Amino acid sequence: MRCPYCGSLEDKVLESRTMSKGESIRRRRECLSCGYRFTSYERIEEKPFMVVKSDGRRQPFDRTKLEKGIERALEKRPFSSAQIDNVVTEIEDTAIMQGKVTREISTSDLGNLVLDKLHAIDKVAYIRFASVYRHFENLEEFVSAVNKLGENE
Repeated sequence: MRCPYCGSLEDKVLESRTMSKGESIRRRRECLSCGYRFTSYERIEEKPFMVVKSDGRRQPFDRTKLEKGIERALEKRPFSSAQIDNVVTEIEDTAIMQGKVTREISTSDLGNLVLDKLHAIDKVAYIRFASVYRHFENLEEFVSAVNKLGENE
């Protein structure tokens, strides 16, 4: 670590302390050349979790965007805000586990995670989300999706 007073690269650590719930370390240092004491901080720099769009573009995962889509599907359904938050958290955790190695997930995989979760908890919300996500072109596609849902019961 370069001394801010004399510019020397030789120092010793006098004290180390874990800060902010273990996410950073504060170190008190002393320059071996001039004796000046200073503080340095170390933090883990994580690669952000990314979503790969169908056209190949990558953008950071946005929990708010996921939450809005699920809230929209569950609108006027018997779900509290806390339940919706739990659903979003479960989907987010599953997505991160699936993309653990590459730190990314495709939009189609993320959409399928949402569909699977909504199918398990509320069929109306499932159909609402599927109608937007699957881009139904006509009434027949929509009716077919509803009929498949009825067959699975």
